[in-house]
Amino acid sequence: MTEAYNFLSSWQLFPERGTYEFGARPKSGIYRIELGEAKRQLNISMNWVTLEDQAFASRYSVLATHELIDTPDSDFSDRVRCSLVDSIRMVVSFYRQDDLVLEVIHEITPKGYLQLTQKRKNEEGAWLTNVEVYHKQMSVLPYAASVSGAVIRPSEEGMIRHSALTAMEEQTNMQLSQIRQQIELLALQAKEIQQRKELSMIIYDAKLSFAPVIGKIYYLYEREDGTHLVSMVAPAEWGKKIPFKKFVAAVQLLADHTWKEVQ
Repeated sequence: MTEAYNFLSSWQLFPERGTYEFGARPKSGIYRIELGEAKRQLNISMNWVTLEDQAFASRYSVLATHELIDTPDSDFSDRVRCSLVDSIRMVVSFYRQDDLVLEVIHEITPKGYLQLTQKRKNEEGAWLTNVEVYHKQMSVLPYAASVSGAVIRPSEEGMIRHSALTAMEEQTNMQLSQIRQQIELLALQAKEIQQRKELSMIIYDAKLSFAPVIGKIYYLYEREDGTHLVSMVAPAEWGKKIPFKKFVAAVQLLADHTWKEVQ
């Protein structure tokens, strides 16, 4: 099964390179693809931690023969098919009652990364897509990494070096992950402040016939001429139709005299 050799590894997630349309966004993750005991069997396992520090794990086996096999331990699907398209592309498809519910496309990029594209059908029948990028974890393999490669026999010195490198990689990845989380938090805070500023500029340029009170909720409308108006009357209180072009948002005055949108 030479086509699978490029995929056989333990892969570590680049969390900042992912795009997600479903599920919780992870801050770290490990994806493993290993040979199973049966002929042409692959064991695939995933471990990931969300931004809320919730840990999840999943494991399943497939046969790289393009045939459907049962998934008796899965609540999500009842059968799965694995297709090794070539040495850099593998597709795993999950079915429930003959309906394709999840497709996982594995691709080895020119830089040697593993790109994972997951396409999942939601309850409305629409397809949502997640894309993740992984890099190989450092390891000392007791076998060749390719068909023509020489057999690698780990020495005590090599194992010591590997342990040190693994510890170093785990520590630096943890520190980098913490810095990324701090950057993401600062970016979210900056985006929120910018949104409040833009909303405040609209409101302070709008017609306001009363003195607003900090903490109270008001209603921003757009008039037919494109100007805005702030009212104490909610859209539902106007009756069948509001007397303006459209309702923009419910807004609240904060202590720093900026305005924020409220749901």
